[in-house]
Amino acid sequence: MTGFAIRFFLCNLYISLLIGILTGLKYGLKNILTSRTQYQIWFLLFGILAVPFAPIKIMRFPHAFLSRLLAWLTFLGDTAASSTATGAGTLTMKPPAPAASWMNDFSVSISQNAPSSIGILLCALWMTGMFLTLLATIRTMYRFRIFHKSTLPLENRILYQLYLDCLNEMGIKRHIPIRTSAFLKSPVIAGFFKPCIYLPLGLIGDYPLKDIRYMLLHELQHYKHMDTLVNYLANVVSILYWFNPVVRYAIKEMHNDREIACDTAVLEMLGEDAYADYGHTLLNFTKEAAFAPFPFMTGISGGMKQMRKRIMNIASYRPSSFRRKLQNVLIYAIIVIFVLSVAPVLSIHAADDTYLFAGNRGNILSLDLEDVFRGYDGCFVLYDRAQDTWQIYNEEAAVTRIPPASTYKIYSALFALESGAITEESSLIPWDGTPYQYEQWNKDQTLITAMQDSVTWYFQALDQKTGYTAINDYIQQIGYGNQRIGNDISSYWLDSTLKISPIEQVESLQKLYDNQFDGFAFSEENMEAMKKTLLLSSDSQGTLYGKTGTIETGGENVCGWFIGYLEQEDNTYFFATNIHASEAATGPAAADLTLAILSDCHLWQID
Repeated sequence: MTGFAIRFFLCNLYISLLIGILTGLKYGLKNILTSRTQYQIWFLLFGILAVPFAPIKIMRFPHAFLSRLLAWLTFLGDTAASSTATGAGTLTMKPPAPAASWMNDFSVSISQNAPSSIGILLCALWMTGMFLTLLATIRTMYRFRIFHKSTLPLENRILYQLYLDCLNEMGIKRHIPIRTSAFLKSPVIAGFFKPCIYLPLGLIGDYPLKDIRYMLLHELQHYKHMDTLVNYLANVVSILYWFNPVVRYAIKEMHNDREIACDTAVLEMLGEDAYADYGHTLLNFTKEAAFAPFPFMTGISGGMKQMRKRIMNIASYRPSSFRRKLQNVLIYAIIVIFVLSVAPVLSIHAADDTYLFAGNRGNILSLDLEDVFRGYDGCFVLYDRAQDTWQIYNEEAAVTRIPPASTYKIYSALFALESGAITEESSLIPWDGTPYQYEQWNKDQTLITAMQDSVTWYFQALDQKTGYTAINDYIQQIGYGNQRIGNDISSYWLDSTLKISPIEQVESLQKLYDNQFDGFAFSEENMEAMKKTLLLSSDSQGTLYGKTGTIETGGENVCGWFIGYLEQEDNTYFFATNIHASEAATGPAAADLTLAILSDCHLWQID
């Protein structure tokens, strides 16, 4: 939660930028956009503000600029939140538990830091502010309930008949109650499921029927365009984003544009000779105008600055031509596409630890492997390509994102090959003489030997050769996990910056096998070179490919990965196993467990 709080506050910087862009677009196109379109642009705000709370990433970035911006925001987020989880500390080595001789894996220890005090403070402030704002909203709702009980049904027959005529004129079939109150200064409408119009008692005797008709038409326009629902959404936004002045400004501007759009809708019903009368009604009403007493009400009233804008809109109003309306539809569609294309920045930052599995629920079989996993927490995922069937043990763990550890070296190698940092024929990187605990690491390495012995320094060198920008672009293009590489290119797949769930591991392996990544593909030559490094065994049963990974914390191996696929003559099976324990949870242990499960399924037998 503290990590989310930090990312959420960073998201607000980006949200403020988007609001600024929307405001600039409205101002720059004010002579082209109709008042209704200018108001509807603010509806996109609700979508933008909801994205940080989405459980999954919305979509992949289509533009390089946006990828760069995401990387920059990620850099800021990881700098601020570097101690919210495991951070990249001093690297120490510990041999894993014994496993099959053809499957080596060596863990790298990452120091564990205390929770971030900044994250805790931000989370506490945010939740405290929400609680207080929610209390104020509940208090206001209670006051409104008391206010409603004090009102009386409209008894003036002439005004009531005028109201019925307005309903007919608007084409509204629903009966909307109309009540009067001595506590109001201006007409308002409230309620979405049970709407009601409230008139001030002073209005009945002080204003001619023509002016009252205009006011009633205005309130009914609010009902017709569901402005009360927008008010409720605005109140929810005010609770969640109570600390952001830019969001508060946007809500205020939306309310102003709503009244102007409502005025324009009334003018569209009236003849040209009535435009001035409607404007005079507002002018005469200015001395009585006041904002609605409750935040979920909408009315004809407003502040003096807002009234000036509305009078100017009425004075300059001209009916919109068909061409202008079509132009507005096209412009609005372009703005919607723009907002959809940039929204993923927010979801990527907020949705970090979970992944919403989108598989066909009818093709998922639940496995009972508690006896097999005895001594470990964890999960197993198997995808049967021919049958299009998923078999999953512990789905909750299978959708939870954790660091990929050495399983990510598959993609580190592929990115290096694709970028030209190495080739299959020229992949040698000399050992720099730094002594490592593992003898296999203390020598020059090629891609094949480095993958076999999981030589971490080799893949860190590959990442340096490939470069931060290229890695970030590749990860976005293939949609790998949470797609966050942070600010430390040497440890992003070791610490808690880059995360991926076991189900995502299997989905990525399927894309890797087919070389299809949502319209993006690597060169076949590089794909074949990378796949050779994953080959573990081949015989009459089929060909087994895989990679292990181990996470060590506090001197103990606490998490083990084994991912890969089994290629047979008539089918291919993709799998991912993840285990957790206080000790001895290694990649080789996860591999042994996986092979036991595959053996029970009569897919692979090993001596």
